[in-house]
Amino acid sequence: MNEIIRLDQEYVASTYARFPLNIVKGKGSIAVDDQGDEYIDMGSGIAVNLFGYCDETWSNAVTQQLFTLQHTSNLYYTGPCAKLAQMLCQKTGMKKVFFSNSGAESNECAIKAARKYAAETKGPEYTTIITLENSFHGRTLTTLAATGQDHFHELFQPLTPGFVHAAADDCEGLEKLVKENKTAGIMIECVQGEGGVKALSKEFVSCIAKLQKEYDLVIIDDEVQAGNGRTGKLYAFMNYDLIPDVVTTAKGIGGGLPIGVTMLGEKVKDIFKPGDNGSTFGGNPAVCAGALSNLSRLDDAFLKEVSEKSAYLFKQLEHAENVKLVSGMGLMIGIEPEKGKAADIAKECMKNHVLVLTAGGNKVRLLPALNIPMELLEKAVDVIKDAFAKAGE
Repeated sequence: MNEIIRLDQEYVASTYARFPLNIVKGKGSIAVDDQGDEYIDMGSGIAVNLFGYCDETWSNAVTQQLFTLQHTSNLYYTGPCAKLAQMLCQKTGMKKVFFSNSGAESNECAIKAARKYAAETKGPEYTTIITLENSFHGRTLTTLAATGQDHFHELFQPLTPGFVHAAADDCEGLEKLVKENKTAGIMIECVQGEGGVKALSKEFVSCIAKLQKEYDLVIIDDEVQAGNGRTGKLYAFMNYDLIPDVVTTAKGIGGGLPIGVTMLGEKVKDIFKPGDNGSTFGGNPAVCAGALSNLSRLDDAFLKEVSEKSAYLFKQLEHAENVKLVSGMGLMIGIEPEKGKAADIAKECMKNHVLVLTAGGNKVRLLPALNIPMELLEKAVDVIKDAFAKAGE
């Protein structure tokens, strides 16, 4: 057995069903294992490596900051934190930002904002957050409770109370839950990632916008996976007729370093007072310097290229052999086979030096780096199509 794999299995908690692959380095969209074999990475660290492995622009921004000021507490001001918050607000229309370390933490902050707003404007009994079935919002006890998948609810009872789950694209059912509960807000993913790479319909999101106004609800848009250019827009809500009250993100904006971002809109921009929330590493100068570098590069011309690559993938995969359905948006794509298991298709792709992911609903999931070269995308698509065809035999 490979020594690193042996050490990992002996000393690292057994929370991951890892592929038998020890990645030792990478560049762009190419990962290299300990045998020197190269793989086209179509997962980018689950939508984290926005510009691929070891992107020089990002690396230089982080390294320069590391040699200037790597950390100080949130008792003091730092430039990268303030400038990143400014850029996020200017690009999204949000008003203020809270920084943390992960998507789960960004969602915890969003839930706090919704409940605090409702308590102050409606009454302390207005605590319910409605989320959607098949959603995924994190692995803390509270964000597991928010997650609309029964499997996660079975593991660590009792979970945080105050969450109910609505069916996606069912406006009537959603409004019924709003009326039946003392509702503080609704929490959605415009494109559900872990739950099957499903984009919400525009009609359903418009319904949410209507309920937002009619019942003065805090609408939380979880863009931990779908944000930062992945859908072809800077943030996924920009594909819809919706202005969320809170937008959360993480993953890609950090480019490989941990960050959580909770953007607060006009309704809740001043809901937090000193001491209401905090994070030791939130707003870390080095992480924020890298995030500033990433965010500044996501301009209209670049996002147009993301959309063009997306159109290519959909066209190539929608009518491929043994493909039942292609779902998602931008470079966040789920592929469901007619026959066979997504996990087996992923293994077959890896044998042929292409790394893909899976998602709920028996889907192969693609989350490549946004700047993946077309020639690598074309090679990867050929391998993926062959793996699907083989699974259908």
